[in-house]
Amino acid sequence: MKDILIDELRTAYDAQLRGVTSPGGSVRIEKDGPLTRVVGWHRGFVTGPRDLGLYGEELDALIARQRDFYAARGEPVEWKTRAHDLPADLTDRLAAAGFVAEDSETVLIGRSAELAADPVLPAGVTLRRVTARSDLQRIAALETTIWGEDRSWLADDLAARIENAPESTVVLVAEARTEVVCAAWLVFNDGVDFGGLWGGSTLKEWRGRGIYRAMVAHRAQLAAARDIPYVYVDASADSAPILTRLGLHAVTTTTPYVWSP
Repeated sequence: MKDILIDELRTAYDAQLRGVTSPGGSVRIEKDGPLTRVVGWHRGFVTGPRDLGLYGEELDALIARQRDFYAARGEPVEWKTRAHDLPADLTDRLAAAGFVAEDSETVLIGRSAELAADPVLPAGVTLRRVTARSDLQRIAALETTIWGEDRSWLADDLAARIENAPESTVVLVAEARTEVVCAAWLVFNDGVDFGGLWGGSTLKEWRGRGIYRAMVAHRAQLAAARDIPYVYVDASADSAPILTRLGLHAVTTTTPYVWSP
């Protein structure tokens, strides 16, 4: 029965979550054959259906066209792949074109109604929704600290999402007094049965206290209240076991292949 459930969830994922929506601002979405690409973000982004329907030299030409498009802009580009993508040699051809694999993540999906709960936080920690630019900058600073790379672009990205679709983007922070110790956001798209769980990053010294779990429970609660049946997340190796214990199901893995000028 579990295998049947996984297949159903993966099929729904492939049908509904293979595209991308613009956060607004100067970001735009373009099509190139079966691919969708993002222009004007902090770096280029390319995604496509499970089966690109192109093989051999045609596929190589499609890959080279994306690389050359972003090269002309002087920008790096991420091509988002999944473990069950077709054709099976897609990643080999990406590597041959100069794309480099980054860390893989696990795609997990859960039923929002089963995950929904009032958030249980440690003493002295509060949870609130934020929209102010100053709070979004604090989130960007938090993410930069946690991941050890410049994520200052995140403040602009979240601000554009909130401005473009204020009812479809819920940004949350967990605070200990005035310090942001965890941040996460929930994104809805029209006509999609899934709410996206993004962020979910916690300062190292605050991990293991249930804050991440509380963020998941509250976002699932918000999704269930809007009759969105599923939530999904691309989870790191640290987060995937926690999410599996909470009741989400691993349906595939995703690996970004990045080309940089």
